[in-house]
Amino acid sequence: MRATIIGGTGYGAIELIKLINNHPFLEVGSVVSNSQAGNNFSESYPHLYGINDHPLESFNAEKLSAQNDIVFLATPSSVSSTLVPRLMEKGVKCIDLSGDFRLRSISEYEMWYKHAPADESLINQAVYGLSEIYGEKINNAKLIANPGCYPTASALGLIPILKSKLADEGSIIIDAKSGVSGAGRGLSLTSHYAEINENLKAYKLGAHQHIPEIEQVLSDEGGSPITISFTTHLVPMTRGIMCTIYVNLNETMKTNEIHQLYSEFYKNKPFVRVRPEGTVPATKEVLGSNYCDIGLHVDPRTNRLTIISVIDNLVKGASGQAIQNANLMNGWDERTGLENIPMYP
Repeated sequence: MRATIIGGTGYGAIELIKLINNHPFLEVGSVVSNSQAGNNFSESYPHLYGINDHPLESFNAEKLSAQNDIVFLATPSSVSSTLVPRLMEKGVKCIDLSGDFRLRSISEYEMWYKHAPADESLINQAVYGLSEIYGEKINNAKLIANPGCYPTASALGLIPILKSKLADEGSIIIDAKSGVSGAGRGLSLTSHYAEINENLKAYKLGAHQHIPEIEQVLSDEGGSPITISFTTHLVPMTRGIMCTIYVNLNETMKTNEIHQLYSEFYKNKPFVRVRPEGTVPATKEVLGSNYCDIGLHVDPRTNRLTIISVIDNLVKGASGQAIQNANLMNGWDERTGLENIPMYP
């Protein structure tokens, strides 16, 4: 299948290029970047010179739909909501990596994203692409709302304990930390070397746009409305997310019992690795891969469960999960093109 990537000069796009290059059933048909149209991809990313150096194009729905079978939209929020309707009319499958189709509530989207929402009929048609949880729905989808990076790590870490009804749903605290690539490639004071190097800062306290997305999926899977405390931090590394999650338990439990619950829940999910009891995953151990590694510990003094969930924000948190969803949409093994070993050190 030929794939278009829209938003061609961002980090999400370059990760898609790399993954598609190693995929047996996908090839890059075209790369769209209105701001860089007419240039070669290698002018923005010199490491692609002589490998997968596509000319960048302007958006043209008719041309893209005639020449390609699937479209990945790695665009800022509010952009894909205007492009997807034109592509869907042409019968092209779409996987949107922005947040435009993740929230079912239009008012929630307007409040958190500060943009006009997408067309409600398309929002209702979109399938939330958390691959391990909604695989059956993804199989038949034409439009995928690819989850955000923080929601992916948070939801995969919490859903097993929520579905078990062992968690105090009102006690959830998520302490999340991300590398600088999560802010994108655009220049800003926040990601300036002198500002982030040897520094650790919290940001968007109580105002991060991923909060309603996390609460939506946790409420769906927990079976009742859930409100979380969620704080994000920027750390001086390029890529990776660690979510340290705290939740009180309704019953006295031991770590090995919780570990057994998680191992059973994810036993047929190849990209979630529940780490052995007594071990804690680190971001470097999933670097460049589509894995989500989970570590678990119950403090016997407080009967509080600590969950450590780590992902690469550009792979499992974005482009890798998008490829996993493309595999599911097309009836391929979800591991296709994604079984690369994490980069280490």
